[in-house]
Amino acid sequence: MPGEMLPDRLELRASHEERDQVVERLTVAAGDGRLTADELDERLEAALTARTHGELATLLADLPDAGPAWAAGVAAASPKDVSRIVVDSASAKRDGGWVVPRRLEIESRSGSVVLDFTQAVIAVPTLEIEVAVRSGSVTLLVPPDVVADVDDVTVRSGSVRHQARPEPETPARLRIRMTGEVHSGSVTIRPPRPPRRGFWQWLLRRPRPVEALPR
Repeated sequence: MPGEMLPDRLELRASHEERDQVVERLTVAAGDGRLTADELDERLEAALTARTHGELATLLADLPDAGPAWAAGVAAASPKDVSRIVVDSASAKRDGGWVVPRRLEIESRSGSVVLDFTQAVIAVPTLEIEVAVRSGSVTLLVPPDVVADVDDVTVRSGSVRHQARPEPETPARLRIRMTGEVHSGSVTIRPPRPPRRGFWQWLLRRPRPVEALPR
């Protein structure tokens, strides 16, 4: 069925031309006042380093006229009811334009799990996460509009650190409620690191040259 092909479409590798198309759409959106200078900087950096159609399409998802036909797939992305991540002396990462499910079960035994919500496709208001951490780690990278609650996580031996407390007036795009247990491991909630400034950011933010005064 066509719906079953959607994840594969989102994971297709992006070309230079497709990145340029997204850069142009973002620049026009900023000129229309739909994006702030900081938002434009962040999205341009993500567009120029994007690997897949899903990562690019996420950058246009909240803008009118999403642009290229391949970007329309994000709106139709259907979140799973339950997803599971199990690592044993290994690592797993969800980043880019991954689709956030309604419930996520994570088991980490001497391994690491990283969930990056910076460019995630969020089609649900809440996400339930149940963790079972034993000598492993679980890290959530959350932007300001993703709120996480870890008060119901039981710590037997290890740590739970929340370093991404949002401002009260920030509207929440996604609320995460985490439950479960930590044995000799760690759970960390923190903001993503700011993107490095690339050539396009430098070019767009540099001051205009001063015209020479007439002699």
